[in-house]
Parts: sequence; C-alpha cells; structure tokens
Amino acid sequence: MRTRMKPKRIALLISLMCAAGCSWAQDIHFSQFFEAPLLRNPSLAGIYTGDIRVQGVYRDQWNSVTNAYRTGSFNAEYKMPVGKGDDFMTVGLQALYDKAGTVGLATTHLLPALNYHKSLSNQKVMYLSLGFMGGMIRKSLDLAKITTDDQYGPGGFDPTLPNGEPLNTPNFTTWDASVGMSFNTTFGENQRNSMFLGAAYHHLNRPKNSFYKNPNVELQPKYVISAGVKFDVDDYTFFTIQADQSIQGSFNETIAGALYGYKLGDDPDNPEYVIHGGAFLRLKDALIPVIKLERHPLSIAISYDVNVSQLKTASQGRGGFELSLCWIGFLDRNNPDRDQVLCPKF
Repeated sequence: MRTRMKPKRIALLISLMCAAGCSWAQDIHFSQFFEAPLLRNPSLAGIYTGDIRVQGVYRDQWNSVTNAYRTGSFNAEYKMPVGKGDDFMTVGLQALYDKAGTVGLATTHLLPALNYHKSLSNQKVMYLSLGFMGGMIRKSLDLAKITTDDQYGPGGFDPTLPNGEPLNTPNFTTWDASVGMSFNTTFGENQRNSMFLGAAYHHLNRPKNSFYKNPNVELQPKYVISAGVKFDVDDYTFFTIQADQSIQGSFNETIAGALYGYKLGDDPDNPEYVIHGGAFLRLKDALIPVIKLERHPLSIAISYDVNVSQLKTASQGRGGFELSLCWIGFLDRNNPDRDQVLCPKF
C-alpha cells in the first residue's frame, strides 16, 4: 500500500533540496541585480561616481504558492586613490540574508571584498579592474518545525514521536570565495556615455553545502558574464541597459533589460530628480517592470516579477516584490585633489 506524503514533509524536502542539501542548488539572486553589484562580480565594486556607496535590496517571493522566500542584501563600498596616478582601490562588504519555507531555513553571508582598478588612459575614464570576495556562509533551520510522516500514527499526528530525519545539528558554517575582472570606459561626445563588461567565477573553493555533513555535497562553481551601457538621447534623457548571463552546473539564467531615464530641473548636469522606468526579462521565468527615483545622493527602486514560467498557473502570475535603496556620496567633495583623479563611473 502506497503511503501518501504529508504536505509538511514535502515542504521540508523542497526547502532542503532548493537551498541546503543538494549540490545542484542555485544561488540566491535578485531581479534588481544591478542594485547588488558584488553578487554579480566583485570587480564591479567601485564602478560609480563617488567615494562611498551603500546599497540594500529586499525581496519577498512566492507568497501565492508557499511560505515566502524573504531575502535581504546589503553592500557598502569605499573607494580611494592609489599613489599619484589615476589608479583606485575599493574595499567593500557584501552581506546577505535569506529565510524560506516551513522549517525556517536561514542563510547568512558575510563577504568582505577588495577590488583594484588599473587606469588604462590618462585622457578619459578607462579601467581594468580585478576583484576578490570571500568570507563566511552560515545556514540553519528550526528542527522544532519539522513535521514528517514518521510522526503520524493511528491516532493522527503525535509531535512527541521522532521525525526520522538524521540531522545532528540544525546549522553549519562554511567558507566561500569569488574572483572577477571587468573593463569600463566612457565614449561618445564629451565622454558622456559609459559601458562595462565583466566576468566572474563564484564558489571557486567549492564550499560544503550539507546539513547531513556529507563531504561530497558542494556548491558548484558559478560563472557570470555581465554587461551594461548608459548612453544619452539628449541633455535630459538617457537609456541604461544591463544584462547578466549565469551558469551553475546544469542551470543557466539570462536576465536583461533597460531603463529610460528623465532628468527634472533646469540644469541637466545637476538635476533635482531623475525618474527611471523600464523592464527586465528573466528568460523563461519572469517579466520584471521597474520604477526608480533618484534625488542625489539617494535613490529608490521598486520592481515586481510577473511569472511567465511553467509555475504561472499555480502562482497566478505572481512572483517576487523587490525594494532597493542606494546612497552614493563624496567624503571630500571640497577637496581639489579628488578632481585630479579620473573616477570610474556608471
């Protein structure tokens, strides 16, 4: 006689397979990937106009299907000149937190980063950057919330019965490392347009990834190719195009799209506000409308995934909501020496 699997058992298995127990699990990702640059490529740290950048992204996903995935990213970067030339160095920190599923599966990343920008021209912005990022990953779950078939007897559910899962500890810590390289430059009339191209190799040390202490279960390496172009249409309007291609084991993901920007105010070089609107497409998965508002030094963006995958019937087309905040500023705006050094920008 076939035993019917209880829903909570299914939830446990999905949680463990998707985020902890399988070597083919995919990494956490964001639809506003352009607001979490270090997760794309550590060599994208410092590619902005300013001395310091602080960014945060919050994601709430799949409320219509199961217990939501709630994910938060925080990164901070400080950029400083090196020597008397145009080279830069950026130090940063990437923090990530994710909690999902009935058993409260939680993942925390703390990843310091270092990026060196080598100037290739003393006439315009043109840099080759090499970045490294590495640190701690900790995963945990709430054993008290695990409910399995083994706890169902003739009288129904009995929480005093063992759940049958051979989990010795509800948490583990591992270590991770990534490396990346990028090229960025300006072009066009008065060098007002900019572009970048980068490639990154994540999980180069194949960190362990099993609650069952199985040494053969590892995170597979992930390769990410990133590109972006920002170009003016006229003094007040411009387009920003961004794209990522990620490959991890048998999984691959393509996401690309564009934002149209409009400057408000009498001075286009120092606008009071900048409004962005556009959309991104995660191929075979989601259409992502985005609205972004800037008032220097702050910006805020809102997006929502419209599910177009095979899960669209169960999810009723609903996917993930994201909110991002960004602050970019100068710590020495009145320092004339800063203006003598070319600054990577995007």
